[in-house]
Amino acid sequence: MEWREQSAVSCDQAYLEAQRWIEVSFKQTLFFYERPSEILINQIKPGIIKRVNRLPTPIAGLDNLNVFLKACGKLGLKEAQLFDPGDLQDLSSRVTVKDEETSRRLKNVLITVYWLGRRAQSEPSYDGPYLNLKAFEGLVGFAALFSHKFIFGVVKLR
Repeated sequence: MEWREQSAVSCDQAYLEAQRWIEVSFKQTLFFYERPSEILINQIKPGIIKRVNRLPTPIAGLDNLNVFLKACGKLGLKEAQLFDPGDLQDLSSRVTVKDEETSRRLKNVLITVYWLGRRAQSEPSYDGPYLNLKAFEGLVGFAALFSHKFIFGVVKLR
């Protein structure tokens, strides 16, 4: 994952924007295991996820997360841009978990949302609202922001 140190405010902004985009665009929550994540991906590129495990078990949720992450790869996201399924593991019952670990895991998920939002904006079949990428400036590295500006024609080479 590519992230840099930041204030809690910038992480909060990214979280709120990710939450808004997912809820408005896909009628689902930020936490992918609460509803099948094929809804999110299939709205960006219809039919990319063909099967979902609908059993109400933790194993089914993990299976769906892996299907979601593979679909992100099919959309062109790199492995380094994806969170690990373990990043969504519930740590609330663990006594020894540090705030830094919880923060790191949240940042990993937010970075994936950032890259997915960028990909959605370039997908011709996606007609939903755009993710406000500026809300993620404190989260992702300079290289990611530069490449975004280059891709969308803001930065021109001489």
